[in-house]
Amino acid sequence: MTKPLIEATDLIRIYELRHGLFGRSTPIRAVDGISISVMPGETLGIVGESGSGKSTLGRMLLGIDPIQGGGVTFDGAPMPRLGTPEWRALRARMQLVYQDPLAALDKRLPISEQIGEPLEIHKLLSKDERAARVAELMTAVGLRPDQAGRFPHELSGGQRQRAVIARALASRPDLLVCDEPVAALDVSIQAQVVNVLRDLQESHGIAMVFISHDLKVVRNIADRVAVMYLGHIVEEATSDVIFANPRHPYTRALVSSVPVPGQKLEGRLVLQGEPPNPADRPSGCAFHPRCPIASDVCRVSRPQLSEIAPGRNAACHMVSPQSVSMAA
Repeated sequence: MTKPLIEATDLIRIYELRHGLFGRSTPIRAVDGISISVMPGETLGIVGESGSGKSTLGRMLLGIDPIQGGGVTFDGAPMPRLGTPEWRALRARMQLVYQDPLAALDKRLPISEQIGEPLEIHKLLSKDERAARVAELMTAVGLRPDQAGRFPHELSGGQRQRAVIARALASRPDLLVCDEPVAALDVSIQAQVVNVLRDLQESHGIAMVFISHDLKVVRNIADRVAVMYLGHIVEEATSDVIFANPRHPYTRALVSSVPVPGQKLEGRLVLQGEPPNPADRPSGCAFHPRCPIASDVCRVSRPQLSEIAPGRNAACHMVSPQSVSMAA
């Protein structure tokens, strides 16, 4: 059986929110005991509202954000510490696609030089081979040869994001972490960029962690989906299962908001209120103040993520294996 390319166990990341210069600090648990794994060639979608900890989790998987609890293994070996020679060498196999391509690119350099930077940093290929590789990558992501000498401000948002994707693919990584890669793009451009990512992933066998708050996009690209809420995973299953039959009340609300062509949004579940302050979490299940089916146990006891059906996990007191089998 194939082993996971990357596996995280009980990850914890706590930020300290300081009140004033000499005030006390309040801990914010951005990632609170998360365990996930991604197989070679698989795409894991991570979804949730803003502030759920998705981006922090993505950076922890790459070793960019310090891990304060738990651990990450990549290709069976523990993740090296940030900044070490071992970690820098491993970056050739792990790349990040940023949300804002204009901020991710150097405004002073033409995009062809920036796409080739990973090859130079990791000392991959000769100078002539690098030029050929850059040209190959530009063609693969849908950029024209005449755009090689252009600067980022001379490209559209979609073209800049394609350049960022090409740069991330330059070193032929095994893992790509995409942090809201299409959030700043128009809908038509989003579809183009997602198609580029999907085609490249299928042709090169790259594993992907695709972070987004947009379930329409995740549905089109992810093999599995993990739903996050305030630093926890509340449901995890294959993409088809999640969208066909969501079980956690939070997942149900998210899925019901996804428009389906030709169908009215009748019976849509609308979440009440905003996510709680991460610095002042509710007792018990953090979702219970907004949950339409919360009971007394939800207010005092935090549910653990557990298997409710083969290949399907959920963290909800009101969801049991019996309820899943009855609904199937």
